[in-house]
Amino acid sequence: MIPVAIHPIVVLHKVNAILLATLKPLGIWGLGGLAFIDSGLFPLPMPMDAVLIGYVATDHRKLLLYVLMASGTSAIGSLIPYYVGRAGGELFLLKRINRDRYEKLRDRFASQEFMAIMIPAMCPPPMPIKLFEFAAGVFEMKPLRFATAIFAGKFVQFLFFGLITMLYGPEIAHTARRAMHEHREFVLVLVGVAVLAIVVYILRKVFSGRDSKFPIEEMTAQDEPAEGDDSTLIT
Repeated sequence: MIPVAIHPIVVLHKVNAILLATLKPLGIWGLGGLAFIDSGLFPLPMPMDAVLIGYVATDHRKLLLYVLMASGTSAIGSLIPYYVGRAGGELFLLKRINRDRYEKLRDRFASQEFMAIMIPAMCPPPMPIKLFEFAAGVFEMKPLRFATAIFAGKFVQFLFFGLITMLYGPEIAHTARRAMHEHREFVLVLVGVAVLAIVVYILRKVFSGRDSKFPIEEMTAQDEPAEGDDSTLIT
């Protein structure tokens, strides 16, 4: 018999299918295991938002529990590509780009690192989230801040699809997934605008009781002498 070579991708898909069939029946713990594997090791044949849709369709009452479990284990799993990037990612990049460009990329990432991780985490596949996780490790983002950004992004993504499933059924949720997949550039712009609007709203609420002045403005105003105050004059 002539041996037939099997492509590694085919093997990976078979392994993934076995994992999915083994862990999915374990309830919420199986969901956590699948989210960890998908986020930290290799992508599953069925994306995690689609897996979550199946769980929520089965039991609406556990929506929040499913979302929290999937988000938390995704954040933990994402630390694997993060630490891979932190361990040797700088040398990897410097072999492909010069030092000046590397420094510019690092400065740009540092100026908006939380949103640079949270927004991609909010988007379903084919968003290459592992590239962003690897970059976060390369540019030495704080681990807790990184994991929080991943958790927040995944929480929004999973809650969105979970609510659609609960309110309108799994068919509508899968249709929404396909639409977001086909128009991911539009989705990225929409998500960016929504996040910016939320940030502006929070800042306005925080400083609404301060006569629209930020703390630095108040400190400056307090340091200035009042008009007509002669207490600083030497007599």
